[in-house]
Amino acid sequence: MKKLSICFLTFFSPLWSQHYQVDFPPEEFKARWEGVFEQIGDKAVAVVQGFPLSNGFIMPRQTNAFYYLSGIETPHAYILLDGRHKKVTLYMPPRNERLERSEGRILNADDEKLIKKLVGVDAVHSTDFMRENFPPDLDRGTVIYTMFTPAEGQGQSRYELEVANASIAADPWDGRISRESRLVQLLRTRNRRNEVKDLTPIIDRLRSVKSPNEVALIRRASQLAGLGMIEAIKSTEPDAWEYQLDGVARYVYLINGARLEAYRSITASGTENISNGHYYRNDSQLKSGDMVLMDYAPDFRYYVSDIGRMWPVNGTFEPWQRELLQIILEYRNVVLDIIRPGITTEQILEEARQKMKPIMKRYRFSKNIYKKAAEKMVQTGGGVLSHPVGLAVHDDGPYRHGLLKVGHVFSVDPQMWVPEENLYLRYEDTIVVTVDGNENFTDFLPSELDELEKLVREEGMLQSFPKDSMKWNY
Repeated sequence: MKKLSICFLTFFSPLWSQHYQVDFPPEEFKARWEGVFEQIGDKAVAVVQGFPLSNGFIMPRQTNAFYYLSGIETPHAYILLDGRHKKVTLYMPPRNERLERSEGRILNADDEKLIKKLVGVDAVHSTDFMRENFPPDLDRGTVIYTMFTPAEGQGQSRYELEVANASIAADPWDGRISRESRLVQLLRTRNRRNEVKDLTPIIDRLRSVKSPNEVALIRRASQLAGLGMIEAIKSTEPDAWEYQLDGVARYVYLINGARLEAYRSITASGTENISNGHYYRNDSQLKSGDMVLMDYAPDFRYYVSDIGRMWPVNGTFEPWQRELLQIILEYRNVVLDIIRPGITTEQILEEARQKMKPIMKRYRFSKNIYKKAAEKMVQTGGGVLSHPVGLAVHDDGPYRHGLLKVGHVFSVDPQMWVPEENLYLRYEDTIVVTVDGNENFTDFLPSELDELEKLVREEGMLQSFPKDSMKWNY
């Protein structure tokens, strides 16, 4: 296991003086546009809508697909990819001096020269030019592509957005359609001679394989996630609160340049809380004899991670806890040793089944229900090959349709359920497929049970605060 000491120095710190991204050069955006052009052909255009102005005092964050294609963070911007001429145009809102006086300078339609330099687009126009004849100069046979799926923002993934949108649509006193559906509707209404198709599958395929620049950002998000979790583990003690562990992890993210969360913190203690897989209340007090499950990661400059560990509140695993977590760890390690480019996920699971046979044969289970739970995990995979990770924690872009490729990033998340005792246990890491196999971004984060126990017994950030300062009387 690699060692990574906590460092409270901002990564890429010189870049934070800019008010626009410089993680991706124009050449990378151009390669992404070429990927779109190859798929839509020379008789089509693609339109992607950016996010709207924030409706409160929240950190503005561009939607993922728009950021992927442009790196522009200005609200109410649009990008047009014209497959007929292989040209790309950004439509930017006019300068809003009133907003700038309140919130500071932001890229707008007046910044044509700078935007071309940053992004590499062929033209920059004001969104005022979109009021009529948009997309411009369409022939009858020109197809318009746009995203039919919800646009993910901070802490959002597509499936959760689809569920939320369906709930709004089903509300008899609401019933709104999504912003993306409205765009599709307007494109069809205002361009009745032209077919409108879904751009989603094309963008998903492109996003599936991460570039070296994307991998670097996911690696840093993972490092901060691991460092934050180490502080949470060290801060664990009986009578502390779940939200306090959440707080020390988030502190590590913030002081190292991650301004946002990848998703809301799962910091669950005790069997009942842990059994709710996406528990988020984080308002229970830690009790000796219980375990903590933390699943938490930051959003570092639009890219995220997804990691999870379980550890004992009092610093010592109960025998049954050690028994179950150890077999999950054995399975996780076997899978990590197998993952490599050029094979399918089913091949990985089958190889893992074969390699686990001697381990399972010699393993001693205290209860038959524990043995059955472990056997089911190995036979089914137990969710070990989980969701893609990238701009979203449940990222778009499949990796399971065919052979694994260098640059596929996903979470390895073996899980075990013992329904008879309402037990739910897991490990989670985010990995990238490499030429030689794979890289576990949080290889430095303790996973061996003895190492986790040792870490709990250390003093963490939470213990540096006077106990009386954390008391509050109603």
